[in-house]
Amino acid sequence: MSLRNSLIFLGALCCLSGCATQRAPMEQDPYEGFNRAMFTMNEKMDAALLKPVAKGYDAAVPLPVKMGLGNFFNNSGDLSRGLNALLQGKVGEGMTGFARILINSTLGLLGLFDVASEMGLEQGDEDFGQTFAVWGMASGPYLYLPFMGPSCARDLVGSGIIYLYPFRPLRPIHYLTENLDQVEYYSLYSVQVVGIRASMLPAESILEGASWDKYAYLRGAYLQRRAAQIRDGKPAPLSEDDDDFYDDDDSESSVKSEDE
Repeated sequence: MSLRNSLIFLGALCCLSGCATQRAPMEQDPYEGFNRAMFTMNEKMDAALLKPVAKGYDAAVPLPVKMGLGNFFNNSGDLSRGLNALLQGKVGEGMTGFARILINSTLGLLGLFDVASEMGLEQGDEDFGQTFAVWGMASGPYLYLPFMGPSCARDLVGSGIIYLYPFRPLRPIHYLTENLDQVEYYSLYSVQVVGIRASMLPAESILEGASWDKYAYLRGAYLQRRAAQIRDGKPAPLSEDDDDFYDDDDSESSVKSEDE
């Protein structure tokens, strides 16, 4: 879902496209063969199923309903975002996250309306992957996984931890869905997935026209965006080893010849 904020590297890709067929392996992507296979599989599944459904959803569902559903699912994540802000020492942002979920869950009718933003309480974007990075955990290799898309070892652990039993309170939506049967449960989350996919439709034309190598483009966009999130938009220190994982300009390094 981070793809909506991806950076466009069209100029670099066009200039270097002549040597794009001989790619040097990237240190941060040691499993590139596997990752590319998973990327191709996801692309085919998306084209056959998810994208057509998302287009139908986008066309059939009124905008206020789509916004309300998006707010509902986003509201459930504010508790985790607030906690991670506190774990990173950002007390003000953490308190804002807690205030947001309280206000939107009550005045906003379980989060259907984003009342907190109207009050000037903007949503944060902290998560466990960023918290682990702030604590000094190495990023590990880049991974592209079925159904999940781009990630890395550290972010994969961070995104999965809230699904473990002791951390379920960090997902308030769990308490709203625990009494649903399997059909109702998976139907609800299917709506979330389709809604997220529909929100990405406008960016596709940019993505398709921006890169000769869509896999490399998405990898670079993901890595650079995560680096910016971890540093809160601040420039990387020259000696910051961990952010070397993210800071390589993938739009250039990924297309260099092995002979260079």
